[in-house]
Amino acid sequence: METPEDAKPVQTYSTTRLEAFSDGVYAIAITLLILEIKVPPLARIEALGLWRTLGEQWPSFVAYTLSFAVIGIMWSNHHNVFRFIARTDQTLILLNSGLMFCTAFLPFPTAVLADCLPSASARQQATVLYGLTLTVTAVFYNALWLYAVRNRRLVAPETDQWRLDAVTREFRWGPVVYLVATAVAFLSPAVSLSLHGLAAIVYAIPRRSRP
Repeated sequence: METPEDAKPVQTYSTTRLEAFSDGVYAIAITLLILEIKVPPLARIEALGLWRTLGEQWPSFVAYTLSFAVIGIMWSNHHNVFRFIARTDQTLILLNSGLMFCTAFLPFPTAVLADCLPSASARQQATVLYGLTLTVTAVFYNALWLYAVRNRRLVAPETDQWRLDAVTREFRWGPVVYLVATAVAFLSPAVSLSLHGLAAIVYAIPRRSRP
């Protein structure tokens, strides 16, 4: 019978390629956002003036700004956690692929949100779709992190445990916050989107460097 000591260890790899792939996905996703802001027709600009014509596109600018902030903070946090994660294995690669799936998908609910914001009947559903996307993204973020730090399986040996615990506490609220913000959309889409923006700001605030 095979004993735990005889079990073949899980093969691990450098995180370099995983990080490079992830950086590429974040860069493409954040670039795709601007493609949803269309240049208005010249005839309309001549009829209404440039600033008024651009003002009519406020839903696209709102959706773009919110999603740019969200993806930017997601990339920043992804970069930061891989200061602690020194190795990767097949499971972590799959979890990270799930996270990248959600990231690459985000420009779609952003475009839907921009189209539906002017409509009183459609903005609620669009805001719910947007919030659910962020909620699932946060779940993958937590799954990736918790898998990597469980028993310190993929963590750099020199990393202090209190740092790992601090990130765990910070991340575990993500799915809850996004789910609550999504639920609020049924009462007020504007408040829901404000909560998503506030969450991005909170996660952008630098954390203290020591306990």
